[in-house]
Amino acid sequence: MKRINLTLAAGLAVLMLAGCGSASKKELPPMELEKFTAEVELERSWKRNIGVGQGELYNNLQPALDGLTLYAADANGRVVSMDRDTGKVNWQVKLKEPLSGAVGAGGGRVMLGTLNGAVITLDESDGSELWRVQVSSEVLAPPQTNGDIVVVQTQDDKLVALDIGTGEQRWMYESSLPVLTVRGHSTPVVSLYRVYAGLASGRVVALDASNGIPLWEQRVAQPQGRSELERMVDIDGHLLLDDQTLYAATYQGNLVALDAESGNIRWQRPASSHGGPGAGFGSVYLSKADGTVEAYDQNRATPLWTNEQLLRRQLTAPVAFNSYVAVADYEGYLHLLAQTDGRLVGRVRVDSKGVRVPPIARSGTLYVYGNSGDLAAYQLR
Repeated sequence: MKRINLTLAAGLAVLMLAGCGSASKKELPPMELEKFTAEVELERSWKRNIGVGQGELYNNLQPALDGLTLYAADANGRVVSMDRDTGKVNWQVKLKEPLSGAVGAGGGRVMLGTLNGAVITLDESDGSELWRVQVSSEVLAPPQTNGDIVVVQTQDDKLVALDIGTGEQRWMYESSLPVLTVRGHSTPVVSLYRVYAGLASGRVVALDASNGIPLWEQRVAQPQGRSELERMVDIDGHLLLDDQTLYAATYQGNLVALDAESGNIRWQRPASSHGGPGAGFGSVYLSKADGTVEAYDQNRATPLWTNEQLLRRQLTAPVAFNSYVAVADYEGYLHLLAQTDGRLVGRVRVDSKGVRVPPIARSGTLYVYGNSGDLAAYQLR
């Protein structure tokens, strides 16, 4: 049977319905934002436009930080290097390729994936192209590197390792795809010796970084239901490696904590999420598919709090920021929740066309990339 791939332009409505219950039921509108007394204020320190932003397709073009430099790209192939403190442009280039997987940075390289299945690496210092290589299908997640290899996860669920210097293929790992998947992939986690990846089948795999040999594979969600839609358990949010624990969340499945060495499940809780988990302050945070934000004890999975004020607002993955948890939504609002109990403490509108990719928190600054192409840095006032 031919595999079907949902684009979220048409598919997200279906998925949100599935996350809230039966698709035969009337869809509820996004929760209206309630007024509250702000306890903290976010002040914008700079803003920079990055072309057309996410473009017309349901792209998730995530900026990347490497040291003091911030990199971002738009759907039409514009790539910009900026000073993270001031937003001043170091260089920018326009590639003749529509981008769908961006941005990875490290090892002196800026790495991008295209809608046409090419992997492109640029020199971090000036944006000059070093090499480009064709892979089996489109690249929807940022390529990642450990300084030796560049690892790409393709839409047909292959993992490909390329030599960082030449682009020559070192190894490839293939997995079986379900009939129906969400358009997108989690971003691989690449360490010096291992590569971790979440698959559309609801499995997490650990590979030897030197040769691609599987070290362990763990199913973190079991497909259930009669229809292919009900049986979707994609891992589309990013994986999170924190010390020796690997966290993953699936659609219509579970939030799990895995031992990174063995793949054994340390704990799991039922959850459905399109984004990956966040961690900080001894807690794990998750934006669920229905817009609920939850916090769990990092060691025992004990529920700590739940916030249901942002239901059906298509939230980004949560990010720990100072003493708060930051999420953004489909209308472009950036929300701050208290780490202790999940209450709303701050809000600012970033982009009227929405925010799809999670903010980046670093050194007291939140970097937020809106769908229209505006990239802004915020700090607590």
